Amino acid sequence: MNIQKIILLFFFVVICLCGRDFYNILGVARSASKKEIKKAYRKLAMKYHPDKNPDDDSAADKFKEIGEAYETLIDDDKRQTFDRHGEEGVKKMNQHGGGGHDPFANFFGHFGFGHQQEPRENRGSDVVVDLLVTLEELYLGNFVTIVRNKPVYKETSGTRKCNCRMEMKTIMTGPGSFQMTQHQVCDNCKAVKLETETEEIELEVEPGMQDGMTQKFSGRGEPHMEGEHGDLYFKVVTQKHPVFERKGDDLYTNVTISLQESLVGFEMSLKHLDNHLVNIKRDKVTWHGATIMKKGEGMPNFENRHKLGSLYITFDVKFPRGELTAEEKDSIRTILKQADVQKAYNGH
Repeated sequence: MNIQKIILLFFFVVICLCGRDFYNILGVARSASKKEIKKAYRKLAMKYHPDKNPDDDSAADKFKEIGEAYETLIDDDKRQTFDRHGEEGVKKMNQHGGGGHDPFANFFGHFGFGHQQEPRENRGSDVVVDLLVTLEELYLGNFVTIVRNKPVYKETSGTRKCNCRMEMKTIMTGPGSFQMTQHQVCDNCKAVKLETETEEIELEVEPGMQDGMTQKFSGRGEPHMEGEHGDLYFKVVTQKHPVFERKGDDLYTNVTISLQESLVGFEMSLKHLDNHLVNIKRDKVTWHGATIMKKGEGMPNFENRHKLGSLYITFDVKFPRGELTAEEKDSIRTILKQADVQKAYNGH
C-alpha cells in the first residue's frame, strides 16, 4: 500500500471517530468566515424550519443538526476544538463547561481511580441583557443579530501576583515543639489590561416565546482575571403593541363601533400580526363591553407551535354627539319599544 492510500485511510478513520462534519452540514469550507457561516445557517434554517415543514419529521432533525453545527462553528473556542478533535472533542469541552479548556487534556494527566478535577472558584459575573422584541416577532419568529461591546483581559508588559492562596507552614520552635502558621502564597503571571472588543451574536426569537424567557451564551459574560468568563443571558421583553395585548397564549384587543353598528350589525376585517385578516361579523345587537372569542387566532404555544391560543375582542360603542330633535327622539322610542329603566346598584 503506497503512502497516499495510507494517508487517505488515516483521514477516513479520523472522520469516523470524530463524528459529524459540521462544515459539510452547513455547506461551507473549513476556511469559511463567520459571515459566510451565518449566511449559510440562515438559509438552511429557513429552509428546514419545522413551521415550514409541519409534516416532515426529517426536517426537524435536520433543523436541529444545523443548529448544532452553527453553535459550534460560530464560537471561536469550540471551532478550534472541533478542527483539532472533531465532534467528540466539542462534546468533551461542553461537559467541562467550555471556557477554552482542551477536552483531551485529561487523557494525558491525572491518572488514577475516580479522580476529578476540583471546580474553579474564580469566575466572572453573569450578564443579563433585555432583548426587546415585538409581538410580530414572537408570532412569526425571527433571527436577530446583536452587536455588543464586551470587556476582555489582554496580556501586557510586566508581571502580577496571581492564583493567591493560603498555605500552612510548620515552624520548629524548640525541641519537640512545632508551630503551624498560615501565610499567603502567590504565583507570578503576566500582567493584563482590560480592553473592549466588539462581537456579533446571532440568536433566534422563537415563535411563542414568553416574557422573561432567556437564551444563554456560555462564557460570554464578564471576564475574570484569574478564572473563566461568566455567562451571557438575553431576556425576552415584549414591546407594547398598538393593537394587541398578550396574556399567555391569548391575544386581546378592543374595537370601537358606532351606536348604529351596535344596533343594526356590522362586518369588518381585523389585520393580524402576520397581516392575515380576521373576519368579524355581527348580526345581533352588540352592547358596550361585549366580548367575542376567535379560537385559534391567538399566539403560538412555545412547546407546540401548531397549537394556537384565542383572540378576545371587546367592543366599545361610540355614542353620537349633538342634540336630537323631539321628532327624532319619538322615532327612536317607536323603534326600540323599551320601557324606562333607572336602577342604582353597586357595580363592583
